[in-house]
Amino acid sequence: MNREIDLSVSTYGVARQFKYDVAILPWGATEPHNLHLPYMTDCILSQAIAVDAAQRALDRYGVRCMVLPPVMMGSQNPGQRDLPFCIHYHYETQFAILKDIVASLAHQGMKKLLIINGHGGNSFKQMIRDITASPLIPTPYRPTPLPLLASAEWFKMAPARDYFDQPGDHADEIETSVMMHYHPELVRLDEAGEGRSRQFAIPALREGKVWMPRHWTLVTQDTGIGNPALSTAEKGRRFADACADGFAEFLRDFARITNQTDLYE
Repeated sequence: MNREIDLSVSTYGVARQFKYDVAILPWGATEPHNLHLPYMTDCILSQAIAVDAAQRALDRYGVRCMVLPPVMMGSQNPGQRDLPFCIHYHYETQFAILKDIVASLAHQGMKKLLIINGHGGNSFKQMIRDITASPLIPTPYRPTPLPLLASAEWFKMAPARDYFDQPGDHADEIETSVMMHYHPELVRLDEAGEGRSRQFAIPALREGKVWMPRHWTLVTQDTGIGNPALSTAEKGRRFADACADGFAEFLRDFARITNQTDLYE
């Protein structure tokens, strides 16, 4: 626990002592994860990776980041919304939340924000484009220069196939192993379904050349896609370390940027 970098456990007495280079916003969802992982898995893992990355950025590069509490408001596929307590949030809702967070940070003088996403159904590209359409963001007090905004999915920061035998898509060997590393007390692997899933019948959809949302209850019976049976805490540790290292390196480079021009060679 480091109150200097993790706002979920920090206090004003600690946070006011430091100048922060980057704010990090973990973002997840509220949804079932097979039969053995918590509904809040995407939030838990994105925050855990973010805190690890922030600690490494501070220890190795002297870059000080604050990890905000995770946002649990995710966008869901058709079918998922039929499942008990799986909550779908519209684009407009997510966008409004992000705008309020950015406006608050901008008013306080924060120059950079990195979103670390843990839910595949979320997409922040258009939101960031819409926010950055204006160089100033209105606040209740005055127009404020906009922070530099970036986003990433934590599970894409390292190549999963280098660490797992059968990586899948959801509540699979990846998420289960990383959860076993961070919070083994939250994993009930003996209760897990096999994560069997159906593919699109149309080749272009199956190959990713054309996209449409999957109807979740027609694709999987246990809400998982990918068998978690081979999951281990050691696999999760190795992968989490690689992802956190990658983010720490990005935070080092991101912190050095002073304006848009510096982003380009």
